[in-house]
Amino acid sequence: MAVALYARVSTTKQAEKDLSIPDQLRQMRDWCRKQGYPVAVEYIEPGATATDDRRVVFQQMIAEACMSPSPFEAVVVHSLSRFFRDALEFGLYERQLNKHGVKLISITQQTSEDPAGEMARKIFSLFDEYQSKENAKHTLRAMKENARLGFFNGSRPPYGFKVVDAEEKGRNGRKKRLEVEPDEARIVKLIFSLYLGGAGKLFGMKTLATHLNNLGLSARGMRWTKGHVNEILSNTAYIGELYFNRVNAKTRQEKPKSEWILVKVPAIVDEETFRTAKEIREERQPENTNPSLANSHTLLTGLLKCGVCGAGMTLATGYGGRYRYYKCTNRINKGIEVCSSGNIPMEKLNELILKALSEKVFTPKRVAAMLKELQVRLNQSLTQHYQHLQTLKKELDDLKKRMDRLCDAIENGILPDDVALERSHNIQARRQVILSEIAGLKRQQEFPFKDTGPKRINAFCSTVRAKLSDKESTFGKEYLKLMVEEIRVKGKDVSMRGRYSDVVNAMQKTALGFPVGLPRASSVWLPMLDSK
Repeated sequence: MAVALYARVSTTKQAEKDLSIPDQLRQMRDWCRKQGYPVAVEYIEPGATATDDRRVVFQQMIAEACMSPSPFEAVVVHSLSRFFRDALEFGLYERQLNKHGVKLISITQQTSEDPAGEMARKIFSLFDEYQSKENAKHTLRAMKENARLGFFNGSRPPYGFKVVDAEEKGRNGRKKRLEVEPDEARIVKLIFSLYLGGAGKLFGMKTLATHLNNLGLSARGMRWTKGHVNEILSNTAYIGELYFNRVNAKTRQEKPKSEWILVKVPAIVDEETFRTAKEIREERQPENTNPSLANSHTLLTGLLKCGVCGAGMTLATGYGGRYRYYKCTNRINKGIEVCSSGNIPMEKLNELILKALSEKVFTPKRVAAMLKELQVRLNQSLTQHYQHLQTLKKELDDLKKRMDRLCDAIENGILPDDVALERSHNIQARRQVILSEIAGLKRQQEFPFKDTGPKRINAFCSTVRAKLSDKESTFGKEYLKLMVEEIRVKGKDVSMRGRYSDVVNAMQKTALGFPVGLPRASSVWLPMLDSK
């Protein structure tokens, strides 16, 4: 009977430093020689866990065992745990081998072929799975404690950092810490700077990756991608906060924040820069920003509406691209019977809109009037906000009392566990809704009217007009998208609509030196002065 040998260890470090694989092979070869079984092939798998089937050599062995005819009649392992440490998967793969006439034999856990032997193999497999989970539990506990002490678990550090030996010793040598890698850290800072408009224009993640590649910079030997850039911009390690135990290693799903372990590392960028980049990323999410606004390079795409039928207007060309127009999408897709609007020359309308904004909207007098009107409206709503806030706080106190009574009932054994759990979830869910609503009301009460005096207004208007007139920079479109919600065109009439609050927010960002971002999508808008 020709056989195949399968030897495995869990980690590459074991494969490099341990004698386990040579010893497994030696014992299996000796056993086969005594039994008179010729060895057809040997499968060696260094650095692969047996808790799942994501093993290249293992899958190769199974595929070849299922060939017709099979090159061997049995798979020989040192112990059944080398084959699998999951009882269910063990049974499925053993059944697959048996279906093709291939046996599974352990030289240290030999069993018969009768029902008793089958039961014994299942028991061995269950114990192997239990032992694997216990080992994983204790290993994770040790790694979590290692992280709490400020040491790094793992071998590949985040981009911008390098692993160095610490003075403290561990079980397998010295413990590890993270230090800044100067060359990579400079690229990290460059990414944040470019994303925040440091080069005089705004970069998206994709264009930023392309820019880095064009500069000849690499992501540890690989080309930069949108995913790499997003990982840099979203990783809190760059402000000195690296989290361990954040993601489930098997499912790759994020764990509850209560299970995260904070590891302090040297910061590469300041918190203000990171927070601003985060705000821009969130604002550019599809659920917060119309994708046509974020992706189109045409000035008014996503803002322009047809005054006849209300559909959006998009770019159309004529005579081989020599002429560029804004055209109603209903007319393009459904014909003149649906919409009778005509083509509007793109450059002419762009200039008209920018000129109207500069001369009629973003003037110190008009902006001051907007701010005054917004403040009057907010003051009028403060009474309603205050009354609603008090109602919410009272309900919050009632929920706390209900939770206290529920805890007493649980301690006294009055309520069954399933009923108590359901009521607790309902209370907590309502509490979160109330807290979110209270936070929203407080934000409205604390609207940023500071630093909106005449000097600030004059400076803001000058900045906006300069950006809108700068055709070389992308900031003009960003300001337009930030403060204008809709532009409607009907014949020779053009009207614009936006929110006073967006003007105040843009003014605050400009005052603090932040780049403008994209507007958050909202169905509630305040009217703005129409320009015709």
